[in-house]
Amino acid sequence: MKMEMENINKYLFRICMEGKWNKVIEMYKNDNTKTTQKARIKRSGDTCMHIAVSNEQEDVVEQLVKLICSVGEQDSLKIQNVKGNTALHFAASMGNLRMCNYIARVDPSSLVSIRNVDGETPLFLAALHGRKQVFMSLHHLYFGMMSIPVKYSDCTRIVTRNDGDTILHCAVAGNYFDLAFQMIHKYDEHLVKSKNKEGLSPLHLLASKPSAFKSGSRLGRYEKIIYKGIIIKELEVDPSCEELCERKDKNTNNYPENYRTCINILRAIGKSASIVAYKLPLKRFLTKMKFARKDQSRTQIIDLEAPEKIAKPNRQETKSSQSEARAWSHPSFPVNYKCCIDFITFVFLLMLVIFGKGSTKLNQIWRKKEKHVWSIQIMNELVKRACMYEFDDYGSKLHQELSDKVDETVSCNFEILDEDGDITSPVASAIQEQQPSTTKGETQQQKIGDEEDKVETPILIAAKNGITEMVEKILELFHVAVHDIDVNKKNIVLLAVENRQSHLYEFLLKRKNLHMFYKVDNEGNSALHLAAKLGDYKPWLIPGAALQMHWEIKWYLFVKESMPPHFFRRNNNKKKTPRDIFYETHKDLVKSGGEWLNKIAESCSMVSALIATVAFATSSTIPGGVEEGTGHPILEKKPAFIVFSITSLFALCCSVTSVVVFLSILTSRYEARDFGKNLPRKLILGLTSLFMSIACMLVSFCAGHLFVIKDELVYTAFPVYGITLLPMTLFVLAQFPLYFDLLWATFTKVPTSSYKTAPF
Repeated sequence: MKMEMENINKYLFRICMEGKWNKVIEMYKNDNTKTTQKARIKRSGDTCMHIAVSNEQEDVVEQLVKLICSVGEQDSLKIQNVKGNTALHFAASMGNLRMCNYIARVDPSSLVSIRNVDGETPLFLAALHGRKQVFMSLHHLYFGMMSIPVKYSDCTRIVTRNDGDTILHCAVAGNYFDLAFQMIHKYDEHLVKSKNKEGLSPLHLLASKPSAFKSGSRLGRYEKIIYKGIIIKELEVDPSCEELCERKDKNTNNYPENYRTCINILRAIGKSASIVAYKLPLKRFLTKMKFARKDQSRTQIIDLEAPEKIAKPNRQETKSSQSEARAWSHPSFPVNYKCCIDFITFVFLLMLVIFGKGSTKLNQIWRKKEKHVWSIQIMNELVKRACMYEFDDYGSKLHQELSDKVDETVSCNFEILDEDGDITSPVASAIQEQQPSTTKGETQQQKIGDEEDKVETPILIAAKNGITEMVEKILELFHVAVHDIDVNKKNIVLLAVENRQSHLYEFLLKRKNLHMFYKVDNEGNSALHLAAKLGDYKPWLIPGAALQMHWEIKWYLFVKESMPPHFFRRNNNKKKTPRDIFYETHKDLVKSGGEWLNKIAESCSMVSALIATVAFATSSTIPGGVEEGTGHPILEKKPAFIVFSITSLFALCCSVTSVVVFLSILTSRYEARDFGKNLPRKLILGLTSLFMSIACMLVSFCAGHLFVIKDELVYTAFPVYGITLLPMTLFVLAQFPLYFDLLWATFTKVPTSSYKTAPF
C-alpha cells in the first residue's frame, strides 16, 4: 500500500511538472479510493490543486473543484502545506479572482478562515499583496452582503496575524490606499484603532510614509506644471459584488473579437471628448465661483482611469480637502487671472489625454498625485476614527485574545510519513516550533507593554517626517496633541527643527502658539540649539558642500529670526549656546565646503584665463585692416564688424572679471560665516562672468568669420558654426544646473528640500 501510494505521488508529480493536466483530471475521475485528491506530491506538502493554482490553470482548477465536490471530498481543499497554506492561500496571493471564487464558494466559512503558520488567512494574504478584487470577493463570501460594518471583535482571527498586524496595517504599509479605504468602511472603528505587538496603529504606519504626501515629495520645475494639470478622482466605497456582477453582464461584448481594436479606439476618443468637454476652463471657473458664493466649495476630482467606479462621494472630507488645498496652493497670481490659469491647466490636461499618459514620466507623476490624493483621504478617515487621546485598552485586549487563540490547533486534514515511517503533521509541528512557553509569553507581554509606552504618537512621527497635512489635521481635531512629546521630551516644533522640515515649521509659526516654541528637550536644547546642530538627516542635499553649508546657515538664521530676540534659551544642560553647537558640529562641513570651492575656483579660473587670452588677441585685431590715409577700419560700416568689436571687448572684460573673482575665492579663509553671503555671491559673480565671456567669444568668432566667406556661402556657414560650437555649448549646459542651484540657494529665504533627494 505504501509503495503504491509513493508511485501514485511520483506519477502525479511528473505529469503536473510536464503540464499534462488532462491526465490529472482523468486520475481524479477514475480514483475510487479518493486518495488522489489528498495526495501530497512535493516536499513542501503541495497537492495537485496547489500546483494547478500556482501555474494559473484556471480551467483545470474549475474542473478539479467540480470533481472534488462530486465525490464529497470538499475537505481536500483544506489541505495545507508545510507553511500552512492551502490552494486558496495561493490563489489569493496571486490575485486570481476566478480561481478564488471556484475554491472559496465550496465552503466559504471554513476555507477563508484557515490560518497558516504565520496566522495569515487567504483574506489576509489578499490584503497583504494588494489584491483588491480578491479581497472584496472573499469578504463578501465570508461575511455576506452586510449593509453595516463588520464587527472587528467577531473576526479577529480572520483579519489579524500572529504579530498583531491587521489587514489595514498591511494595506497602509503597502500603499494600497484604495483597498485600505474599502476596509475602513467595511469594518467598524476598532480595526482603525487596533495596534500590533509593537504598539503601532495604521495611523502610525501612515505617518512614517512621507512620500505618500505632497509635503514629503519634491517635484521638478516642469513636473509641478504637469502635476497641477492632472485631476484625480477621490476614493469611493465600492458597490456590492452583486452590483459588480450585474454591471459586468451589461458590459458583455456584443461584437466579434476581431473588432476589439476598433471599439477600443472609439471608446478612447469618446472618453477623451467627454473629459475635455467636462473640463472646459470656463465651466470650471463658473462652477467654482458658484460654490464660493455659497461657501461650500469642494475640490472636484475626476478619475480618467477608473470611470466605472460609481458611488456617492464622502461629503465629510470637504473641510479637509479645502485645508489641504489652502496649505499647498499659494497662488502667485491675482484672482482675476484664474481663468487664464484654468486655460493653461486645460491645455496640459488635453495633452495628457491626447498622449494617453504614454510617457513614463507622465505615468510617474500621475501615480504620484494619485497616491497623494488618496493618502489624504485615508489620513482623514484614520484621524477621524482615532482614539489617541482617549482611554482605550482595546489594543491590549486584542493582544491577549490573539495570545489565547494562537494556541488553538489549525485544522489539518492530512498526514505525512517521515523517513522513519512515523506520522507527522507539518503545520502542527511548525506551530509547535513557534509556540512560546507560558513564562516566555508572560515576559513577552510585559515587554510589549513597556514598548508601547515608548511608541511615539502619530503627530510626532508625522512632524519628524515633515508631513504637514497630517500634523494640521490632528491639531484641528485634537488640540491637546500640541503637548505630545517623545522619549527625549521633544515636541513637534523641536522635531520639525531638528529634521529640517521647513514647510512644517512655517505652518507652526502661523498658529502663533509661542508656548510650544519655548519647549526644551531632556538635554535642555531649545529649537535654536537643534537648528544649530548638524544631524545625520540632511534633506537639502544640493550639489556641493559649500551650498549645503550655506543652507545650514540660512536655516539657523531663519529659526533664530522667527522668534523675538532672546526668546530661546541661551544655554543647554551642558552650558553650550546655539552658536557653540553650530561651530562645533559644522567643522567638517566647513572643511569639505572649502575644498569643493577650491576645486571649482581652480578649474573655472583656468578656463577664464584661456578665454581672456583669446579675447585679448581678438579685441586687438581689426578685421580687413585700416585705411592708409584716415586710419579708420575698412569694414567699420559692416554690421558684423560692430558685433565683432563689441562682443570681443565684452568677452575680455567678463573673462578678466571671472579670473579676479575666482582668485579671490582661492585666497579666502573659508570660515563658517563666509558661507552665508560672501562666498556664494562671489561664486555667482564668477560663474555669471564666465558664462557671459564664453557666449561673447562665440558670437565674436562667428561675426569675424563672416568676413572671409563669400556672399553665396553665408547661409551655408551657419550649420557649420553650430557644429563647431557644439562642444562648448554642451560644457555650458552641463554647468547650468549648478548655476541655477546656486541662484536658487542664494536668493531663497527659507531652505527647502531638494526634489532630487525626495523619496519615490
